[in-house]
Amino acid sequence: MPAKLVAMAFALAFVIAAPAAAQQRPEGPPTASIAIEQVHVAFIGSAAVGGGRLTYRGRSYPVSVSGLGVGGFGASHLTAKGVVYGLRHRADLAGVYTQVRSGWALGNQGGGTLWLSNNKGVTMKLSTLRRGLQLTLGADGVIIGFK
Repeated sequence: MPAKLVAMAFALAFVIAAPAAAQQRPEGPPTASIAIEQVHVAFIGSAAVGGGRLTYRGRSYPVSVSGLGVGGFGASHLTAKGVVYGLRHRADLAGVYTQVRSGWALGNQGGGTLWLSNNKGVTMKLSTLRRGLQLTLGADGVIIGFK
């Protein structure tokens, strides 16, 4: 079984087991910023693929973003920008994140706030804008890595 498929299966299992962890508010000031773009497709299950940039300690790093989830219907393009909390080492950003979501997208309207967290103590607060036609209610596992 390819490593990426194993990681995605782990992400989905992690999501089902602990979705509430993604909504805990972090302590302390932000340690980095991040911008993400991804395409999201859902029909009961969901999948997403994209990328972005992490800005950490004055340097910019390209990141990849993929994921699997449950719940929703439709397709959309998501852009998100926000802050990262708890990042002590750049490598701690990579890994599986839980995400609890609800929302909608219709045409060029749709947005909100998204919280992601991983098991290394890294949490992201993202302001999102979603374009497309999609209804969502569920949980996702997001895998973030470096390109």
